[in-house]
Amino acid sequence: MTTLKRTPGPAARSAFRLGMLAAAVVGLTILGACYMQNVLTTTTALYVLFALFPIYLVLAASVLSVWLGYDKDVTDLRPVYR
Repeated sequence: MTTLKRTPGPAARSAFRLGMLAAAVVGLTILGACYMQNVLTTTTALYVLFALFPIYLVLAASVLSVWLGYDKDVTDLRPVYR
């Protein structure tokens, strides 16, 4: 029995865009709030912004892509011929 393959549509694309925008806003808001409350120094806040924030965005994109059906598995691979 074969499983049906569905490709994500325009709603998934919009949800991914909105999810990434929300993740970025939430992350930057938390970073700004921690800086304003003097939990982070300027050096630490810049380190978090430039070193850890991109990793956070990649993780958020990974979670959203799996949840919305953009993930691929072994059955999506095709042999390459010359």
